[in-house]
Amino acid sequence: MAAEPRSVCVYCGSSEASDDAYRETARALGRLLASAGCTVVYGGGRAGLMGALAEGALAAGGRIVGVIPRFMVDLEWGHDDLTELHVVEDMRTRKHEMLTRASAVVALPGGTGTLEELFEAVTLKRLGLFSGPIVIVNTRGYYDALLAQLRAAIDQRFMDAGPVAVWTVVAGPEGVLPAIDFAAIR
Repeated sequence: MAAEPRSVCVYCGSSEASDDAYRETARALGRLLASAGCTVVYGGGRAGLMGALAEGALAAGGRIVGVIPRFMVDLEWGHDDLTELHVVEDMRTRKHEMLTRASAVVALPGGTGTLEELFEAVTLKRLGLFSGPIVIVNTRGYYDALLAQLRAAIDQRFMDAGPVAVWTVVAGPEGVLPAIDFAAIR
């Protein structure tokens, strides 16, 4: 399956315990992407930033595609009102399908699942297996420590400086579309 033009995979958390500011950022991003005619691809959940992202996109009349593992559907974690919901067998298949459907990646704050997805996209881009833009939304400085660790990996020569150009960091949702620059995506 090839990525559809102007499709954006969004990685984000599902925790309901995080600050409301993170959910509002996700909701705003969903609205912005939908208003720009982008298809939003995400993990298919209804809680936390995932649910807020979906709500924002749907409220703006957008197309939102969820990809969720069967065990999460069995736990009733899936969002019921999406444009499409694809049920897959496991987490690995979910990550692969989400990235395959995307022409760009955006990472909002989240836990280990979000970090794993982000690092896999960065690794695949560095290896030439994913060519789209990767945008990190650094809401409230959430990714500051991670970005410092990546700079340390470069400083300590575990990684060359080239990867810094692999991703773009923006402060909020309004920086996402300019960072993606769909006109430059082949």
